[in-house]
Amino acid sequence: MDMKMIKAVIIEDEEPARKILRYYLERTGSVEICAECSDGFSGLKAISEIKPDLVFLDIQMPKLNGFEMLEVLQEKPEIIFTTAYDQYAIKAFELNAVDYLMKPFSQERLEEAIKKAIKRIENRSQEAGTHYSQLIERLPSPLTRVVVRKGSEINIIPVDQIKYIEAQDDYVMVYYAGGKALKQQTMKYFEENLPGNAFVRIHRSYIVRVGEIRKLEPYSKDNYVAILYSGEKLPVSRSGYRRLKEELNF
Repeated sequence: MDMKMIKAVIIEDEEPARKILRYYLERTGSVEICAECSDGFSGLKAISEIKPDLVFLDIQMPKLNGFEMLEVLQEKPEIIFTTAYDQYAIKAFELNAVDYLMKPFSQERLEEAIKKAIKRIENRSQEAGTHYSQLIERLPSPLTRVVVRKGSEINIIPVDQIKYIEAQDDYVMVYYAGGKALKQQTMKYFEENLPGNAFVRIHRSYIVRVGEIRKLEPYSKDNYVAILYSGEKLPVSRSGYRRLKEELNF
């Protein structure tokens, strides 16, 4: 890289942690700190504007945590996670992060991580880079909220506002109290991670909140239609009907 400075962004909600990281990075002589952010929303904005090579990212942050932030991030910088919670270590490496720094970490440990980052940045082609597509399959279970991007807006949808979810090719459409939102995620993920006592997969293309169902009506032999309180009608497959019977005990 001909000693080219690495452009970096720090996203960390605690000022003392930002201060020590800044001090260590300035001593390395190989990293230019382009921005410091105290939450995920400002971090997303900084990454979008600066397009850094590397991001130092805390995991536990208010408003939007580190994993949720990556879920809606459009740019693909290399990531070094920084956190005091070792329970996230395996998940961080599953996401193909450069490294994972457990607080408190030393200057030497940081420099080791930066060396790894430099190798990744040097070997990365224009098309390549870190891919976060697997992230959405590894968020905490059961889900309590879903983060979606609508243009430049980031919306956080509490799970208790979700009415139903519809499969749409490689995406799902999430229908909730405030409208609907498209998300690149699998039906299998939602089936496995939504609270099982509240949601049922009634069809290969639909997962519905049980409390939204007003009644079931026969549609054809062995097939039913779920009529929601909103008036919408969703198909119920034979296996979906069996799941509903088990859930509702009828």
